[in-house]
Amino acid sequence: MEGVSDASLSPLSVLPSADRPDVAARLREALLAAAFTADGLLDLLGAPAYAALARGETVPALRATRGDTPLETLVRLFLLQQPVPYARVEDFLPVHACVESGWLARAGTDEVTATVDVRPYGGPDGEDWFIVSDLGCAVGGAGGIGSRDERVVLGVGGASTTLAGITVRTPVSAALDLGTGSGIQALHAARHATRVTATDLNPRALHITALTLVLSGAPAASLREGSLFDPLRGDETYDLIVSNPPFVISPGARLTYRDGGMGGDDLCRSLVQGAGERLNEGGFAQFLANWQHVEGEDWQDRLRSWVPRGCDAWIVQREVQDVTQYAELWLRDAGDHRGDQTEYQARYDAWLDEFEARKVKAVGFGWITLRRTTAAEPVVTVEEWPHPVEQPLGDTVRAHFERLDYLRAHDDAALLGGHFRLAREIVQEQVGMPGAEDPEHVVLRQHRGMRRATKVDTVGAGFAGVCDGTLSAGRILDAIAQLVGEDPVLLRDRTPAQIRLLVEQGFLEPAQ
Repeated sequence: MEGVSDASLSPLSVLPSADRPDVAARLREALLAAAFTADGLLDLLGAPAYAALARGETVPALRATRGDTPLETLVRLFLLQQPVPYARVEDFLPVHACVESGWLARAGTDEVTATVDVRPYGGPDGEDWFIVSDLGCAVGGAGGIGSRDERVVLGVGGASTTLAGITVRTPVSAALDLGTGSGIQALHAARHATRVTATDLNPRALHITALTLVLSGAPAASLREGSLFDPLRGDETYDLIVSNPPFVISPGARLTYRDGGMGGDDLCRSLVQGAGERLNEGGFAQFLANWQHVEGEDWQDRLRSWVPRGCDAWIVQREVQDVTQYAELWLRDAGDHRGDQTEYQARYDAWLDEFEARKVKAVGFGWITLRRTTAAEPVVTVEEWPHPVEQPLGDTVRAHFERLDYLRAHDDAALLGGHFRLAREIVQEQVGMPGAEDPEHVVLRQHRGMRRATKVDTVGAGFAGVCDGTLSAGRILDAIAQLVGEDPVLLRDRTPAQIRLLVEQGFLEPAQ
């Protein structure tokens, strides 16, 4: 991919060449030698300054890097965008080659500056990766620094890491990162996919993705420019599709990195609906998305209508904001609150006008996972879960769909003949008045994955407690019936629904 050098990109910086893997390899080696890694930064800066840097606050990191070590110098150069002496970095960087290939630029006669932000990022298995982004836009929203240019490319924010954490990580032949941005999802996919394709409407993002991959020592991806599925050939299908799209519901498409450019939540809907025909059998498509809560319409029904035919789906709403909170969030993301107040108020008003015209009362945010299936009746689960979860959740997502397959293949009689184990780290809580002989209700609570809690009756609690895979569900219920003096036939009739729920939510796991 040729280096971006068109002067029309000003005020965005000219990007380094992606066609010099030799220089990128030498730069990577030098960064690692200086401990310019996620762990190295934490050790140097300390937890408070490191956390502040992740929020885009640089003052604590500036105070922590007033020395002259290679690591301190690299932090000032690549993370804090400070000019540093040419002679100083010459001691530990291939500085001449970096200037020649565009990673660094001369500043005056005796200093150099970085042309891009280079941020250490720890991979899931301890890999030392580097995420490239535009200057001042490494984390979160652009916050007004450079964000007024629609071509700006952000680094890793909370949404990026959320998607990376929920993605199913099984070995696959082909993966697609749709709307790649700085390339973080493509970088993760390269660990377990033979072939990775990354697309983006913004050619600058594709160039930065190439830089992220080469500087991280990852295999190159097939980079294609275009919107949604347009860059794909007619017969291309994938085992994994991931996308952290520009899902913000806004009046217009002012900022490419976040605004969808379609009316309302149409971009997210189009993305989800179009993914089905691009998935191989058993393949997953996983997205972050926003969706409208429209007056007089059930938001769950709205999302069910998005799911393409031939796909199971698991949709989790993590957060809901009213329209004023939502508009304020994204106006601040763009730094509009720091500018002219008349202009800020006009933009705020335009946002509320847009929502009013569409009868939108709130906006939801969450995860959408599809899985291609041959089942005659696909299962679509739409739920609200705003509570804390344990990332990474990829294995939890995969297990959810495996349990769907199990339940779909087992009627109540087969379920009673099955063997189950209580999942790991499940605790039982009994709730009732102090001194009462019996609890008002019993709650099973997970301490892993989704960290769900569910209310069960005494039979359900007793059943779950003895599930260790040795006895069938039916035999366990017969024993419970004898203990409580209940008709075993009636207990067998009424309990499968509770067992099915405990399996569906991951409290019980099929033992064979």
